[in-house]
Amino acid sequence: MNYIQQLRSVVGTRPLILPGTSVLVLDDDGRVLLVERIGIAGWGLPGGFMEPGESFEEVGRREVLEETGLELGALTLLGVFSGPEYYFRYPHGDEVFNVTAAYTAKPLGGELRVDGVELSQCRYFAVDELPADIIGPEMPIVDAYAKLVGGQSDR
Repeated sequence: MNYIQQLRSVVGTRPLILPGTSVLVLDDDGRVLLVERIGIAGWGLPGGFMEPGESFEEVGRREVLEETGLELGALTLLGVFSGPEYYFRYPHGDEVFNVTAAYTAKPLGGELRVDGVELSQCRYFAVDELPADIIGPEMPIVDAYAKLVGGQSDR
C-alpha cells in the first residue's frame, strides 16, 4: 500500500493537499509531451505525487520514466502551482488540491512508450497546437509555459 492509499484508508475521499511534480518534456522541436490517463478524460502532463522522502525532482524523474519510458536530462523549474484552480476530483470520488512543482526537461534516453497501466496514449504537441481538453489542474501549467515561449495561452 503506497502513501496515498494509506492516507485514503483513514480519510476516505475527502480533499487532501498533495505535493507532486509535472514535467513538460520537450522534444528537439520544442513540442510538449502530453499524456492521456486511463479513466480520466483529457490530456495532461507526465508526473505524479510525492512519496515520503522524495524531492520534487526525484518525483518528476521517477514518474516520467514509469509512465513514458523516458529518462530526463536537466530539470528546469517552471514554477510551483497551487490554489483553488488545482483542485481535482477523480472519477472514483477522491478529491485533491494539488501543489505542483512543474519542470521543463528534454529526454536524455529511453524510448517513448505508453505503459498501458496509467496511460492510454502520449504524444508531442506544438505549443500553438495544444488540445483544448487539457485537464483542469494542468491547464495553468501548460499556459504558463506557452506564455513563456510566446505560444497559445489562456484557453
